[in-house]
Amino acid sequence: MNWLAALNHLTQTSQPGVLITVAAVRGHAPREAGAKMVVGLEQTWDSVGGGNLEMAAADRARALMRAGVQAPELLTLRLTDSAANEYGRQCCGGEVTLLLEPLATVRPHIAIFGVGHVGLELGLMLSRLPLNLHLVDSREIQMLPERLAVLEQGAAKLHLHHSPIPEMSLHELPAGAHLVIMTHDHAEDAALCDAALRRPDLGFIGLIGSKVKWIRFQEQLKSVGHTAADLKRITSPIGLSSIKSKMPAVIALSVAAQLAQILEAHDSSPLPQQTLQRKP
Repeated sequence: MNWLAALNHLTQTSQPGVLITVAAVRGHAPREAGAKMVVGLEQTWDSVGGGNLEMAAADRARALMRAGVQAPELLTLRLTDSAANEYGRQCCGGEVTLLLEPLATVRPHIAIFGVGHVGLELGLMLSRLPLNLHLVDSREIQMLPERLAVLEQGAAKLHLHHSPIPEMSLHELPAGAHLVIMTHDHAEDAALCDAALRRPDLGFIGLIGSKVKWIRFQEQLKSVGHTAADLKRITSPIGLSSIKSKMPAVIALSVAAQLAQILEAHDSSPLPQQTLQRKP
């Protein structure tokens, strides 16, 4: 698999990676400027020169991934007898500058439960972002292809779930997925909140509605065994508190802005511990 195929592979499987390019060469070096390789947490693809040069670059790339760094950086290595070489000696006599570019291959998952007026508007906004967008509704008419066709024009990968029992779709979401609960039925909303709290590996859980609705929901959720600490995992009402409009498009805009803040914070976070335990 060459570097370009590897990049596509990491994108399809939502795995982190770093693209390494030989940016400049002074003197003799094993590869010319423009040579590329891709480094993942467990594998590498293609080559920028082998030996200590390549292993040192791969180590640095994995450090960037573990730290959640998104900005590119330059790494200059000397290929001489006097240079520090952790992985063996390379005495070509030159100097190589590498460009390390963290790849945006890990796409977040956001699930909208309830594709009504607000849900469709929110889906339209989120569909323009590079993420996995899950749309779930118990009503078949809301999931008609012609109704959702407008969402297919964006950068998001769509996952459509027509589910008479929406909480049954929760098991299809990966760890870290973010949820927005805004169905047409408060009973469905309550069942989804209950099911979501039983998955400690989920990310943001947002519930649309008033403060009064959330007070009532907390009573229901406590009655089925959820603690006060559990309930803190749910954000309700959702959206930016400074926006008061009840127009569907404005509510959706407010929620989208809130999710954008969450995604930005997630992008700059270190990889989860289970990922860090993988051997390079």
